[in-house]
Amino acid sequence: MCSQGLIFVLRTMTREDQIARVTLAGSVVNLLLVGVKFVAGIAGHSAAMISDAVHSLSDFVTDIVVLVFVRISAQPQDEGHDYGHGKFETMATLLIGLALAAAAIGIVVSGAGKLAAWLQGEDLPSPGKLALWAALLSILAKEVLYQYTRIKGQKLDSPALEANAWHHRSDALSSVGAAIGIGGAILLGNRWTVLDPLASIVVGLMLVKVAWDLLGPSFRELTDSSLPKETEAEMLEIIRGIDGVQNPHNLRTRRVGNRIVAEVHIRLDGSQSLSEAHEKATEVERRIKARFGQQSHIVVHMEPVK
Repeated sequence: MCSQGLIFVLRTMTREDQIARVTLAGSVVNLLLVGVKFVAGIAGHSAAMISDAVHSLSDFVTDIVVLVFVRISAQPQDEGHDYGHGKFETMATLLIGLALAAAAIGIVVSGAGKLAAWLQGEDLPSPGKLALWAALLSILAKEVLYQYTRIKGQKLDSPALEANAWHHRSDALSSVGAAIGIGGAILLGNRWTVLDPLASIVVGLMLVKVAWDLLGPSFRELTDSSLPKETEAEMLEIIRGIDGVQNPHNLRTRRVGNRIVAEVHIRLDGSQSLSEAHEKATEVERRIKARFGQQSHIVVHMEPVK
């Protein structure tokens, strides 16, 4: 009975409630990891672990961003937002990408500074085993969070949630680099303490690439870029398959959060009644929404066949 009640609750939760549930779970884990990593980094004399702690802190901040912006994006259309508030979710994705880029650059700069000091003959402190155990714990926790958040993001069609999933994965990768650097320094001795900052640099560069991949789609959506050509071609093919509808053209598309917005012109037999023509236009809307989601906004302009 309890399991049936839980299933009922999950089914009746709104999309935004489910996104918030996933994000809250991640934020609790992130907050715990921030404390563990800072303590382990300071007590274990590990620059890589302290950098990793900063990265986890950025994860926690982006969780808060997702919670705030997704709630705003769920608000219905009003006088000032005829197409709703979907782009606030895109803004959240953009901010996550920027936060990830900032964290990645900070990790690279910090690691490069320590590497330069080592090259000039400065001895780097050897990290302790506490830092290594913290890194291994972080890898496990963040990889689990990545898989969970990514699956939920795809299921709920949430770009912000998927972006946050990659932020979790980036933290796991950061911890992998930290574990390699810390473990290598512990096992190989003081001569190899340079592995700690080297690992930070490599992971930081990987995170820059992930941030770039997140920022690109957000910029395109916020600048009203068209949907991919393959998607537009599929829309036109769907419309051509409707009996009596001819020559779909002037297709314009864009995204608003998780919704698709499309405008298209079609040609119909000019001798049919307005009611019949309207039904054809409605069928175009139905077919497009059936394929791309009921929240899609479709505008059909009818022209008579000359």
